[in-house]
Amino acid sequence: MYVASDPRSALTQTAGDKKPPAAPVAPAGYFVFDESHPFDEADGVKTWYAQAENFVIAYSDARAGSRLVRAEQADEYMVILPERDTRITISWNGTETEVEGYSIVFVPGGPSTMTVTAAGPVVRFLTRKAADIVARCEALLPPYVPDKNVPPLQPWPDPRGGFEVRAYSLDVPQEQGRFGRIFRSTNFMVNFVYPRQGPRDRTQLSPHKHDDFQQCSLCVAGTFIHHIRWPWETDANTWREDDHVTCGAPSVAIIPAVALHTSEAVGKGVNQLVDVFCPPRKDFSVQPGWVLNAADYPAPDGQGE
Repeated sequence: MYVASDPRSALTQTAGDKKPPAAPVAPAGYFVFDESHPFDEADGVKTWYAQAENFVIAYSDARAGSRLVRAEQADEYMVILPERDTRITISWNGTETEVEGYSIVFVPGGPSTMTVTAAGPVVRFLTRKAADIVARCEALLPPYVPDKNVPPLQPWPDPRGGFEVRAYSLDVPQEQGRFGRIFRSTNFMVNFVYPRQGPRDRTQLSPHKHDDFQQCSLCVAGTFIHHIRWPWETDANTWREDDHVTCGAPSVAIIPAVALHTSEAVGKGVNQLVDVFCPPRKDFSVQPGWVLNAADYPAPDGQGE
């Protein structure tokens, strides 16, 4: 990148291919969910928090018989049950839905209650309309630095047939040409990447970047090194050193827009990442067969049907 007065600055600009100038790239966020980090505890349930530009996360270590209540919920939210032995029952709008572990669940707005019938981790992803969760993030976590390269959230179309509790099993076999196990809702997209046994081949990493959205990487098993490189802008005061941050399970890394990144599995056993985006990704949605619940949640303008 060159300053505007440098003649070489014209080399990267061609007609019809100009983009608005990027804002300074935000820092990454790393959140570890263990006893050494701040958490809430109520009725024997421990809950840790993480936050990003458009959403917040509540990671709960929930015992059997505990209840997770959303008395006032403005919009649809997502629940991940990463372990097979967990069981929950969701009460919403006069209905009860029993959900087995190893599932993704989308819960509509309005009052809802999750009753944990078999203990395990329950991970909730909510937009920043969830003011109570945002407030707990602000109280317990370091101050959040906005990612100005991420536009405000614009929800995708309502689900076909109207809102209801929708649960999807993660028992989906791998298929040639399809990337992971991808589900989407009005606000979120999740890719429950297939687990990796042992460390990743360091000659086969995949550094890449996203111009206008963050990537949330939830580690539910094993250990990863999150490698992040920030671009050099014309103002050297904004430059950052590379990150090579090791995070074990359970933890979350929030990777900022525009930053070059890749995550390297380094654990000796099973390594498992879950990638979350808010809103859903259009590029994933237009790939035939990639979004497993596309029949339930339409994409804007009919894309990715």
